[in-house]
Amino acid sequence: MNNVARLAIATLLGLAVLSTSASADVKKGQKIFLKKLKAPCGFNGAKFARLHTQDEWEAIKGAGKFKAETLRICPKAKKMKEKYVPDVYDFVYEYAKDSGRVPSC
Repeated sequence: MNNVARLAIATLLGLAVLSTSASADVKKGQKIFLKKLKAPCGFNGAKFARLHTQDEWEAIKGAGKFKAETLRICPKAKKMKEKYVPDVYDFVYEYAKDSGRVPSC
């Protein structure tokens, strides 16, 4: 019985670890914006996110032009790395001008 309990616990722990998603995160995107983009852009995340609607942000990311659009909006944002794109995208999509939400940054 003890071996069965250990196996069950190990299985549950394994499933818990595997079920954590490696996907992007709105809060992480907000932190990245605050650390890497706010100063070069000269404005906060709310203003940045509201430059496009959710559909427009989705089309920009779908075309693979999210980083280019970020650099167009904020030419001084040289710290925008490709690995930041999914999180920053989730942030701007969540707080786009047609979302009705306002970020706290």
